[in-house]
Amino acid sequence: MAAPKKSVVGPLVGAVVQGTNSSHFLVFNSKTAELLSHHQVELTQEFPREGWVEQNPKEILQSVYECIEETCEKLNELNIDISNIKAIGVSNQRETTLIWDKLTGEPLYNAVVWLDVRTQSTVENLSRKIPGNNNFVKSKTGLPLSTYFSAVKLRWILDNVKDVQKAVEEGRALFGTIDSWLIWNLTGGVNEGVHCTDVTNASRTMLFNIHSLEWDKELCDFFEIPMNILPNVWSSSEIYGLMKDGALEGVPISGCLGDQSAALVGQMCFQEGQAKNTYGTGCFLLCNTGRKCVFSERGLLTTVAYKLGRDKPVFYALEGSVAIAGAVIRWLRDNLGIINTSEEIEKLAKEVGTSYGCYFIPAFSGLYAPYWDPSARGIICGLTQFTNKSHIAFAALEAVCFQTREILDAMNRDCGIPLSHLQVDGKMTNNKILMQLQADILHIPVVKPSMPETTALGAAMAAGAAEGVGIWSLKPEDLSSVLMERIEPQIKATESDIRYSTWKKAVMKSMGWVTTQSPASIDSAIFSSLPLGFYIVSSMIILIGARYISGIP
Repeated sequence: MAAPKKSVVGPLVGAVVQGTNSSHFLVFNSKTAELLSHHQVELTQEFPREGWVEQNPKEILQSVYECIEETCEKLNELNIDISNIKAIGVSNQRETTLIWDKLTGEPLYNAVVWLDVRTQSTVENLSRKIPGNNNFVKSKTGLPLSTYFSAVKLRWILDNVKDVQKAVEEGRALFGTIDSWLIWNLTGGVNEGVHCTDVTNASRTMLFNIHSLEWDKELCDFFEIPMNILPNVWSSSEIYGLMKDGALEGVPISGCLGDQSAALVGQMCFQEGQAKNTYGTGCFLLCNTGRKCVFSERGLLTTVAYKLGRDKPVFYALEGSVAIAGAVIRWLRDNLGIINTSEEIEKLAKEVGTSYGCYFIPAFSGLYAPYWDPSARGIICGLTQFTNKSHIAFAALEAVCFQTREILDAMNRDCGIPLSHLQVDGKMTNNKILMQLQADILHIPVVKPSMPETTALGAAMAAGAAEGVGIWSLKPEDLSSVLMERIEPQIKATESDIRYSTWKKAVMKSMGWVTTQSPASIDSAIFSSLPLGFYIVSSMIILIGARYISGIP
């Protein structure tokens, strides 16, 4: 009996989405934007010390290979011919930093994740080198000097890992964010793999000039980073190389975007003033500012939104970054054990429908926008004997929404035109209570696409539209319309404002918890004070004398 004929559904495009918590491979129909199949693998994170967050680069790579192979198997089961996959796009967690040996292909250290705050003392030392009247780092990169970005993580690795120091001296070391690591390996690795990144990922390293779109020698000199370890910078949509192994061998990799830029493209925010908010491990609100850099006075970042072709113009965005969003749900699951799965938090929060005056500030890695306070730490306040785990679960969801309001308020003031609604995406948007809370706290409608995988869609669109591929049109008239769900606010603005002002009071209490000065150095500083030392010694003599005179044994 003849095998059933494979169905033809038009040119297909695959998308690798490598996130902080998982890797994912998805396949779309380029003509309809329909998601045909996908596979996801959860990843582990390592916390060697307080404030340190690492991942195994080989586990990340293996998870991507597994996702691609499993998705292809699923397509075969659906009778869809995988030879119709004509291009692959890559989207990735940004800023996460790694170095590997180009001769062996082996990582020289774990990937230092964007959430990692071990570099606080490095940041403080570097900040003292920046002239107060000439913050050339921010003017060139659009970024504040922070533990968040790649340059300080790379500086720490170069200072502390002997294997890396040796490899740099011998010309064997390659630096990259996760996109560079994946593309280098997928295109051959030690066998002529392509060492590259795109403008969106490069713009998050703090080594890239967002005006000239090049690695900047002054910045590299400031951070003392050798430029020969940096990847070549390409646009977000062009053929970087071909898959060298596996079921998709020979397919071009032709799209690359940092995850938040990919979501902006996937939400089709191509017009100046359009914005989206992605709810993932963190929370990231991006507003397209067109072809001009807009610098914020309220703690937002200026970043590259996308450049969809070698000869196409670059577009910029203002970004509000929140470190902890979905990560707080994972913390409640893995650290406190009050839920068994991330999905359970919705049921738990629904049981009470209120935080009962409990407020949760999840500043596990300090506070990002709009405060940029690395000394902040997480607190739960407003507790009473009545408070239970359901109230804490509800407060955790509220925290995500309050943080979004803070960055939305800053963006509205910077842009001068308040958003009339908020476009949202990411896995957390499946949580109905979270979405209703978000509409209530912002007091504007929240608009959610029926297909929430917009990060993957953006990477696929960039790959399919690349010159030499040309199977996905980005012309406005050709873009597929996406079904949207609209969630309206259900509480009065005054109630929303009262809750928000209490949240802000709680945020203030979370600040200033951590200093980089060690307890030992504090003690030595106290006792190195001569007057204080004299006072302590003389007090002890008087006390001993008094006990002797009174006859106390």
